[in-house]
Amino acid sequence: MTIALAIYAGLCLLYWLRTAYGIYRVRAGVGLLTGLEIPDPPIRPAVSVVVPACNEAEKFESAARTLLAQDYENLEIILVDDRSTDATGEIADRLAASDPRVRAIHISDLPGGWLGKVNALNRGLAESGGNIVLFTDADVHHRSDALRRAVAFMQAEELDHLAGCPSLRSSSGLLTDSLIAAFLRQLFAVFLPSWKVADPGSRAFFGVGAFNMVRRSALDATEGLDWLKLETGDDMGLGLMMKRSGAKCRVLSMSDLVSVQWYGSLGEVMRGSEKVYASGANCRLAPIILSAAIVLPLEASPILCLLPLAWPQTRLAGIAGLAIAVLFAWSVVALARWGRARILPGLLAPFTAAVTAVILLRAGILGWRRGGVVWRGTLYPSAALRKGRRVRLGRIGDVPKTDRPTA
Repeated sequence: MTIALAIYAGLCLLYWLRTAYGIYRVRAGVGLLTGLEIPDPPIRPAVSVVVPACNEAEKFESAARTLLAQDYENLEIILVDDRSTDATGEIADRLAASDPRVRAIHISDLPGGWLGKVNALNRGLAESGGNIVLFTDADVHHRSDALRRAVAFMQAEELDHLAGCPSLRSSSGLLTDSLIAAFLRQLFAVFLPSWKVADPGSRAFFGVGAFNMVRRSALDATEGLDWLKLETGDDMGLGLMMKRSGAKCRVLSMSDLVSVQWYGSLGEVMRGSEKVYASGANCRLAPIILSAAIVLPLEASPILCLLPLAWPQTRLAGIAGLAIAVLFAWSVVALARWGRARILPGLLAPFTAAVTAVILLRAGILGWRRGGVVWRGTLYPSAALRKGRRVRLGRIGDVPKTDRPTA
């Protein structure tokens, strides 16, 4: 028993050391956009903002109006109503009628072999004319100078792709916020080395649904959005597609410029997590079960590894538990301050780890029983999603890297 506890504590210590290292690298290598000295470009290129929306009536208008309030003059906004059954389409039409910079597009039918959101992005892109294109979700709020600052940085650094990490507005419950905080910590610190994206020799990539800004000429040099038509992680897929084409990419924190309420309730978290079956487990049940079995003991370890302190024969494992608790607390606080987020939800992660494991298992079982993933009201079969999957965390994917065409 003592040996088993020591092995468990040792593995958990390695996990939290890796987590702390990842967060240290994020803080050191992914700067805050507003903290950078950026000269105004002599000419501000035309910018198109593409906003796909499906049944987003509750949040859509308030978010879209933050785009209308941008202090960027050379701007068009494409609102894409993707088969909505609520008032989303009416809101898009009303906004378009009130501002000549806004156009509304309505999609009534989904073409075969496409995910709804990717198809909406593609339709919006086809209708846009800007030299720079921003893909952003329908519930994202932008500060009035967000576009101006982002474009100035892209121009100054001659970037082809800028992924901006937003701040997260609080949900309706502490449990929901804790689950989201734990997921983002794992994503940033363990799975996706965002600090390496700027290195042209690195295969690291990154994308953010809240703020994915690309140079059109660089996007045209890729395979195009139809390469991502069955990729459930479309935002990361865009980052992958840009990086593998040889584009110059960068990740920045835009936490004081862009904000989003990712999930507003536990139910939304559970429904959103159903895509994990496709994006994280390649539409297979076994990886989901394995992930749940790993996540629970690792994420609960800041509490569990302190318990051996109560007995002399297991005190060594308990000392490792103290180190784990310190690394965990530092990781939570450091990431929260970097992302302008609350600290308390992150600190509750060891207590909500069991809920995370249950959500993972639920996503896997539902995907297995359905034979695929239901997204935006459409069932996508597992075989099709496996074939169309592009994003695999930690590596570029199955399709060989191509050389970017020269001008």
